[in-house]
Amino acid sequence: MFTGIIEEVGRLKNFDGEKIEIFCSKVLEDIKIGDSISTNGICLTVTDFAENFFAADVMPETFRRTSLAELHADGVVNLERAMKISDRFGGHIVSGHIDGTGKILNLRTEGNAVFINISAEKNLLQQIAEKGSVALDGISLTVVKATEENFSVSMIPHTREVTNFKFKRIGSLVNIETDILAKYIDRLINFKNVSQTLTKDFLSANGF
Repeated sequence: MFTGIIEEVGRLKNFDGEKIEIFCSKVLEDIKIGDSISTNGICLTVTDFAENFFAADVMPETFRRTSLAELHADGVVNLERAMKISDRFGGHIVSGHIDGTGKILNLRTEGNAVFINISAEKNLLQQIAEKGSVALDGISLTVVKATEENFSVSMIPHTREVTNFKFKRIGSLVNIETDILAKYIDRLINFKNVSQTLTKDFLSANGF
């Protein structure tokens, strides 16, 4: 479990589609094999590490659901170690399980912040609510506005400066993790609707 408060930005050392290696420093301070590290919001299990990098395996499902395919040589990634029970909960509950990706439509300065508009699939957008929480590349952010086609967040200068969003441009892909409560509520509602439809169809087919 993570909070969405990024600890450092790492750089890609190597990625062959199945195993990824990340140059970093801070997240290695108390690392051990089997630990979880959020990498651009993706919960990865440490399988190897050295003085200046860690390695993790990447499953096909992870590759399909995320923006890892666009990660190039020396590409930057947001890193956060799994939280401790004694830690301050500075962001929101982030599981590190990416729901899908979105594309940056607009980046503009708004006072002392940066306003970011992102497109996403409908199944993701229905789990994103105004003033709710969303994790973008592992960063805990508050939703400013949500429509049926896109959503927006506002980012303070500090967050942009110390994360990979410093390098994001219009058209960049971002990993999206919707709020965990929204996921369960959406599942319950849709499951109930499907069950009711199936029951009606069954009764109708049997002359009731």
